[in-house]
Amino acid sequence: MSEHGGRRVLLVSTNYAPEQAGIGPYATQIAEHWAADGRTEVHVLAGMPHYPAWRTDPAYRGVWRTTEERAGVRVHRRRHTVPPRQTAVRRALYEASILAHGLAAPPRTGRPDAVVAQLPSLAGGVIGARIARRYGVPYVPVVQDLMGAAAAQSGIRGGDRAAAAAGAVERYALRRATLVGVIHETFVDKVAAMGVPRERIRLVPNWSHVERPTRPRAEMRARLGWREGRTVVLHSGNMGLKQGLEVLVEAARQAPEVHIVLMGDGNQREHLRTLGGGLPNLHFLPPADEADFPDVLAAADVLAVTQRASVLDMSIPSKLTSYFAAGRPVVASVADQGGTAEEVRRSEAGVLVPPENPGALLAAVRKLAEDPTAADALGARGPAYVDAHLSREAGLARITRLLDEALDGRPEPRRGPRT
Repeated sequence: MSEHGGRRVLLVSTNYAPEQAGIGPYATQIAEHWAADGRTEVHVLAGMPHYPAWRTDPAYRGVWRTTEERAGVRVHRRRHTVPPRQTAVRRALYEASILAHGLAAPPRTGRPDAVVAQLPSLAGGVIGARIARRYGVPYVPVVQDLMGAAAAQSGIRGGDRAAAAAGAVERYALRRATLVGVIHETFVDKVAAMGVPRERIRLVPNWSHVERPTRPRAEMRARLGWREGRTVVLHSGNMGLKQGLEVLVEAARQAPEVHIVLMGDGNQREHLRTLGGGLPNLHFLPPADEADFPDVLAAADVLAVTQRASVLDMSIPSKLTSYFAAGRPVVASVADQGGTAEEVRRSEAGVLVPPENPGALLAAVRKLAEDPTAADALGARGPAYVDAHLSREAGLARITRLLDEALDGRPEPRRGPRT
């Protein structure tokens, strides 16, 4: 127990605030929620902020180790490599550097009562499992994605070998868990196939982690220079290989009347800019400030989520829950069997089109533009879906129940071979 008489929890998450995209916001809100309950001393072992730009935040450049207080949470950061371009070797070095520094200099927290880790970070999963084993306390990984599956589908050179190695590490981390949280039911079979008994797997869906829009759409459109009467399609978030954003560049080339906006950062940003070749209706924006982000999303006519055709993604992109909260219709250019497609169908707040098919994407966009009333009605289902299924309160309550169950001491973790 902590010195305050409550419980002490260590959360291992490579990504954490001030990162505003991907897994970081979820880790941050979980840690701050636990810290605010008055009975939990929360520590986080994190990397240096770098996502989605894949560049270390200037405030942390040259820093090897640091400990900071953020909203009642003690955040212990360790330096690691940050590959500006993704290859199997560079990704392996990234994970290896996180693992080596995390094990060589674990955070000085005292004995935790439980360790929670966010996957797909392979290093985070191993570090969490090792620290929990050292102290003999419950270990709870939360699967946001599986790196083995992602590597196999990534198109990165050496992806097959990377997938095999990543899968082995994931099995190591997951088999040692007291309980395993998964954010979507499509992960259950994958996790069970790694040797985790189904009775130890819990569904803990992500939530919409952004606030609702507050400003009039016309005001934000004027500020952004988006004139009324012109259809604006916005993609927000990471610009990586998996997203297959070339489909939006080609859509801009085929439809000069449609305004395509790519907002965010990532290792494919410059490639996409070059590919666009100065198209006047293709625009790039930096990530929006946290305060402006919901209003920027709401100012668009259509919100796009895209993935490469070879990617069958079981995870739910964090952008999608934000899109739903913004109240604009979603066009999802993704594989029909993945978690993203399933979530769009459930919400009834968007349209599914085949991946990497700019013609199909544009047909859906034009249909929405021709009937603004129907488009508004479609978009309005997003906030309703958030209220019913993706509220922050419900999501944090699910994670907290997962932690509480693990701390109650049931079920017993499966013992793997000692290492």
